[in-house]
Amino acid sequence: MMSTTTVLVINCGSSSLKFSVLPLEGETPLLSGLAERLGLDNAAITFKDEAGKTTQLLAQPTHHCALQTLFAVLAEKALLSSLCAIGHRVAHGGSEFQRSVLLTPAVIDQIRQLAPLAPLHNPANLIGIDTALALLPALPQVAVFDTAFHQTLPPEAFTYAIPLEYRERYKIRRYGFHGTSHRFVAAEAVRLLDLDPQDHGLVIAHLGNGSSLCAVRNGQSVDTTMGMTPLEGLVMGTRCGDVDFGAMAYLATCSGQSVEALSEMANNRSGLLGLSGLSSDCRTLQEARAKGDARATLAIDVMVHRLARHLGGQFAALHRLDALIYTGGIGENSALVRELTLARLEIFGFRLDRNRNQAITGGAAGTISADDSPTVMVIPTNEEKMIAQDAARLATAPER
Repeated sequence: MMSTTTVLVINCGSSSLKFSVLPLEGETPLLSGLAERLGLDNAAITFKDEAGKTTQLLAQPTHHCALQTLFAVLAEKALLSSLCAIGHRVAHGGSEFQRSVLLTPAVIDQIRQLAPLAPLHNPANLIGIDTALALLPALPQVAVFDTAFHQTLPPEAFTYAIPLEYRERYKIRRYGFHGTSHRFVAAEAVRLLDLDPQDHGLVIAHLGNGSSLCAVRNGQSVDTTMGMTPLEGLVMGTRCGDVDFGAMAYLATCSGQSVEALSEMANNRSGLLGLSGLSSDCRTLQEARAKGDARATLAIDVMVHRLARHLGGQFAALHRLDALIYTGGIGENSALVRELTLARLEIFGFRLDRNRNQAITGGAAGTISADDSPTVMVIPTNEEKMIAQDAARLATAPER
């Protein structure tokens, strides 16, 4: 039976627009899909529901046309009138936004002012916001920030050891990302493990094409691996993660590359792709590793080494450790990465149950640690559900 109260979740990129219509009661989207290749002549939009998938070319390769097409389909399926809100994923909220907020002209202006902190993401997010507001101005719309969950970081965790005036003048500090995912998984872990909401410690490993760790103390983020941008921290699909700034300065001198060129390399041609020379996809590298490919093997080993090293640092931010949680595309599906990482954490008492580990994949949740080990779990993330819940809560709040 179709819900009469739904939320449309929009994740707008520079050349794509991901969407999902979620019922407030239930887990399965009523409609989801992706508009891609926006800006190109072959731009198309794909819809997925219980009847299957359909794809159609867009009349114009624009975000506006993609949303117009989406809203027309929602109307055809009698879903448009059921919407109580639209939730927009926004990459960077700076230190201005500590939680999700209703979109107002003032809020939109603040998001626009924060665009220099996330030049690839916030402008694209604003395209989706501006277009959706133009098409459905009467519908409450909400911004949910990737950075908001990490606004509880203490100063010693978010401050870089550079002259302090740069933090005040240019907002150069650590912000963290994947906050919506970390927040969802942390709450699920408390529920599944029956932990005291006021006294618990978790480390969450969100591993995918973008990866980050988060130390959660009593429901609040107290440390994380991403920084001012999503480049810092772990080895990712195409991002290098931590690298000696001196090495980059030396490379600039030797190669004559500009700061912009090195930034492009560090974000788009490094990580698993740069190390392997083969792919940014961990699945492809695992297959190549099994066949003896040396560079694929090195890429995974470097990723795992960095992951284990950072996990040790996150443990140190907690007053107690109730569980280590894996999530994200790699975290939920790569038994190999989980096994290799936990082997490096035996000094902390971690022990893997190999049968349990191999059995957890494809969106399943469960414990993968041995009985004599600190708890290690896999919990699938659901950022869209978190965005939908925030949007519905704010749209129906009494103060509105």
